[in-house]
Amino acid sequence: MNIFIRLFTILLITSCGTKNMENPSPKKIPFELIQHNDIRVDNYYWLRDDSRSNKEVLTYLESENLFAENWFESKHDYKTEIVNELIEQLPDEEISFPLNNNGYIYYEKLNKGDQLPRFYKKESSENIETLYLDPNIKLNTQEYYSVNAIRPSRDNSLIAYLEDNNGRREHDIKIVDADSLEIIDSEVKRTSRDIIWSNDNNYVIYSKKDPITLINNSVYAHKVGSPSSEDILLYKEDDHEYDINISLSKSRKYAYINIAATNQNEIRLIDLDNPLIKPKIFLERFENHLYYLEHVDNENFYILSNHNAPNFKVLKTDTLLDLSISNMDVVINHNSKIFINDIFYKKNNLILEIRDNGLPEINIFNLSSQDTYRVVHEDNAYTISINNNNVDYSDEGFYFNYSSLTTPDSIKYFNFLSMSYSTVWQKEILNFNDKEYSDKRFFYQARDGVNIPAIIFYKNDTDLATAPILFYGYGSYGINTEASFRQSLLPLLNRGFVYVILNIRGGGEMGKHWYDDGRMFNKINTFNDFNDGVHAVLDKGMGSRNNVFARGGSAGGLLMGAIINLEPELYKGILSGVPFVDVLTTMSDPSIPLTTFEYDEWGNPANIDEYNYIKQYSPYDNIYEVNYPAVFITSSLYDSQVQYFEPAKYTAKLREYNQSDNPILMKMNLIGGHGGLSGKINQFNEIAEEFNFIINLVE
Repeated sequence: MNIFIRLFTILLITSCGTKNMENPSPKKIPFELIQHNDIRVDNYYWLRDDSRSNKEVLTYLESENLFAENWFESKHDYKTEIVNELIEQLPDEEISFPLNNNGYIYYEKLNKGDQLPRFYKKESSENIETLYLDPNIKLNTQEYYSVNAIRPSRDNSLIAYLEDNNGRREHDIKIVDADSLEIIDSEVKRTSRDIIWSNDNNYVIYSKKDPITLINNSVYAHKVGSPSSEDILLYKEDDHEYDINISLSKSRKYAYINIAATNQNEIRLIDLDNPLIKPKIFLERFENHLYYLEHVDNENFYILSNHNAPNFKVLKTDTLLDLSISNMDVVINHNSKIFINDIFYKKNNLILEIRDNGLPEINIFNLSSQDTYRVVHEDNAYTISINNNNVDYSDEGFYFNYSSLTTPDSIKYFNFLSMSYSTVWQKEILNFNDKEYSDKRFFYQARDGVNIPAIIFYKNDTDLATAPILFYGYGSYGINTEASFRQSLLPLLNRGFVYVILNIRGGGEMGKHWYDDGRMFNKINTFNDFNDGVHAVLDKGMGSRNNVFARGGSAGGLLMGAIINLEPELYKGILSGVPFVDVLTTMSDPSIPLTTFEYDEWGNPANIDEYNYIKQYSPYDNIYEVNYPAVFITSSLYDSQVQYFEPAKYTAKLREYNQSDNPILMKMNLIGGHGGLSGKINQFNEIAEEFNFIINLVE
């Protein structure tokens, strides 16, 4: 049923004052939303302004910022202390692990005082380096700037990159002459995600978003030096429940167009030797089938498929003619306990990126002997993944990424001859001694009997029984929350906090069923898992019951809103970043960006059973008069993923209904996007302000 909306212009409250620490009180204009004969009244719907130019809305957002600033000014300034500590941990200059590209290497340098890294190149056999891009120059002249997807052409004569000028993830393509360092092409605007070179160095392949829904729906080829009006459309997707991304095969023979919905996808191949030829469908989409490709050579492919295999199996084909799953050879069968996330062929081995018992692992499967070798690590919990940036089929090994809560980000090289690995690069963190910190991993039981993984991280001299404790969770889209190194946590742990990661359902940590058990009609499991985890950790004698905090962002912000509606007095304070809190209204409105693509994640409220289920947990719809904890909400005006008006409305309504004296604060970046401001020090300031909030709340 279509949603009908009637606007009543009854103006109840008009004050937006901030004097004497008064709460901002935006006016209320009752706005009826009627669906399935159910009437919801949204008094703050008027805060939605898609143009982001309404003066009254902007004035209200500014008043919230001022109110938050006044609150922080009345407290101890831990923010400045934390930022200084984070900067002190930085080396004077940090150099990234280099990317090799046909005789040249490309790398980044980040100076201690710079916001953004500078980009360099040099011939592999030479020591003379060339600075070809310094993004700090442009960032110094505007409020937001970031550079993404640096891509040199195959012959190294040109370098393409994406730049974002407002944080909305709409990128312009710049192409630089590698010798003169001049920008020779800036024709293509408002692209998305990635760029791929044709093998003749004449074309760049890119994708574009629908301007309304912001869903990636088309792929183009742009000839260097030509007007963008002459760009050739290679593929257009008309189904708004599908999103497109493009990627380069490790063999560099193909660009993959992955046309994906939540439960099914279809891949089309762009032959990079003939990029203007119509992309070839590999396997046509069909219901509940997801697959991914690893091209070896000629027409030899390995296929990762979940057909009758929820945790995926590996297939093989040596032809592109009459492709069907039934004609493919099974290389690795489905395993109900091991989820296969990615594959990489090298030297008659399949390197498998997997998940086993909730942890990421790398297995090496020898295609001749059929033996499997697991890469072993000493940490209790960690993150590990295949590094796809340096693929050289002539050498005797492969690179992988590794970090843990006590091990800074590193890149390691595994040698097939010695069957061992060594560290070839590691991020430098000054004044950090991993022996001073500990982590533990364990499982707790949720209320329905399911065992949930948890990871606890703390400094060794912390009194766990009395320490303030911060819980973190996400639990959506099948995204894994990994035990990766987090430099920003160190100042918090050094002040006696305990940090806990809860791998709740809705993520993908335990396999496909873990995701399915936390989405659609199982979504409430996500919120119960989190609250159950908090109770379980406290019952183990870890953390002070008077100083329990939680943090989550985006869909994790939805989690934060849901858990405090369910158990508001369990928490002392909440950090809610770019929170997706008005789920029912957003999912009912296909004009809001990304909505239709996510029907299989949350549900489509046009269906009454899905409407009713979402309404049970949508945080904005379930606010009621109760003693809420202190809440600090952060967002950005130009966020493309969660529109700014969701946290803005949520802040106003939460404060209206809150019966406690706990502060409800919001900081709205008036520039920047889903990831906040650009720049290392800017991001230090943002996380330090969040930690400043909860440290000041500790009893």
